[in-house]
Amino acid sequence: MSTTSATACGPQANSFELQCQSPAQLQRILHTDPYSAAGAFVRGEFSVAGDLVAAVRRQLGSGSQTMRTRLFNLAARVAPWRLMQRCEQRLRTRRNIQFHYDRSNAFYAIFLDRRMVYSCAYFPSTSSTLDDAQLAKLDHVCRKLRLHPGEQFLDIGCGWGALTVHASRRFGVFSTGCTLSPHQAAYARQAVDDALLHPFVRIVEQDYRDTPGSFDKIASVGMVEHVGLARLRQYFRKVNCILRPDGLFLNHGITMPASAHHDAQGLFIARYVFPGGEIVRLSDMITAAEKEGFAVLDVESLRAHYSMTCRAWLERLRSNETIALALVDEQTLRTWEIYLAGCVVAFEDGGLDIHQILLGKQGRQNTPLTRNDIYAGCYSG
Repeated sequence: MSTTSATACGPQANSFELQCQSPAQLQRILHTDPYSAAGAFVRGEFSVAGDLVAAVRRQLGSGSQTMRTRLFNLAARVAPWRLMQRCEQRLRTRRNIQFHYDRSNAFYAIFLDRRMVYSCAYFPSTSSTLDDAQLAKLDHVCRKLRLHPGEQFLDIGCGWGALTVHASRRFGVFSTGCTLSPHQAAYARQAVDDALLHPFVRIVEQDYRDTPGSFDKIASVGMVEHVGLARLRQYFRKVNCILRPDGLFLNHGITMPASAHHDAQGLFIARYVFPGGEIVRLSDMITAAEKEGFAVLDVESLRAHYSMTCRAWLERLRSNETIALALVDEQTLRTWEIYLAGCVVAFEDGGLDIHQILLGKQGRQNTPLTRNDIYAGCYSG
C-alpha cells in the first residue's frame, strides 16, 4: 500500500502507527465505529505498524457512541444470524466448524505451540513459554479429572489431538477424541501413530451428539462456544447420558460477564471468524448443567491466562506474516490478526472471561476435600 498519511498513537510514543492512503481516509478510520474499522482493516484499507493490541484498545475505548455504533450493537443482539443459532442444524454446525478450523493445518502451526493446542494455555509463571504453558494446561485438565490408568476418557472437540494423546500417554487412560474437522482428524490420527498409542487412543470424525458408549471421565475444551445458549441443556444432557455414575466432566469455555451484552465486536467475530458461535454467561452455563442433573464441584477462571495466550499467538502470527501469506490470502491473515488482538483486549479488560467447570452427577462427591492433589508433583517435562 502506498502510504501518504500516518499518525502515531498509544500510551507510549510511537507504540503504533496507522498507515492509510490519504489524510481523509485516516480521519474516517480514526472516527468510525469499531465494527467498520475492523472490516476496513480486513479489507486492507489501512495497516497498523507496531502494537496492534494498542490500536484495537484505542478504537474500542474511543467512547464513540454514534448512531452507527448503536445500530451495530443492536444488530448484534437481534440480527438474523442470532436467530439461526437458535435452530442450528447438524449440517450447518459441521460447515461452521470446517469454516474456522479447516483453513490449513500449516497455517495454525505458524502461531500455535508445537502440540497444536488451540485453547487457553495455563502459565505457571509469566516467564513460561507457550509450549510449556500448553503442556501445563493439558496436565491441569487431566489432574482436575483425576484420571487413572485403564479409565475410558472422552475428549469432545479434540482439535488436533493434543489432550487426547496426552491423557493416554501420561495417565494411561483409553482415550477417544471427536471432531467435525477432517483436517484436524487427519492430523490427530497421525499424532496417535507417531506416539505409538494404538489401541489406547481413537480419533473419530463425528458430532459429539452421536457418540455411543459410556465414559469415566469427559473433557470439553474450547468446544462449548459452538453450542449456543439454546442448545446448552441438550449439550449437558448428552454428556450426562454417556458419563458413568461416578464420573467427572470438565467443561472449559469462554464466558461473558453478566453485565455484558452482545455488541458490534461480537458481530464481527460471528461474521468473519466463528459463524454459528455464541458466548454465554457463566450463570447460564451452570444453570443448564444443574437442570440436566450435574452438580458443580469446582469453578476456576483463567482470564489472565487467555490474554497471555492470545498475545503469544498474535506475536507469532505477525512475526511470520510472509510464511502465512503463502498459505492463506491476505484477508484471512488480517482477520485472524484483528481477531486475536481484540481477544487480548477483551480478556485483559474483562469484557470476556473463561472458566473451567468441574461437574459430577448430582448426589455424588467424587473429588478429594481439597485441591492439593491437583498441584502436587505437577508435570513439567
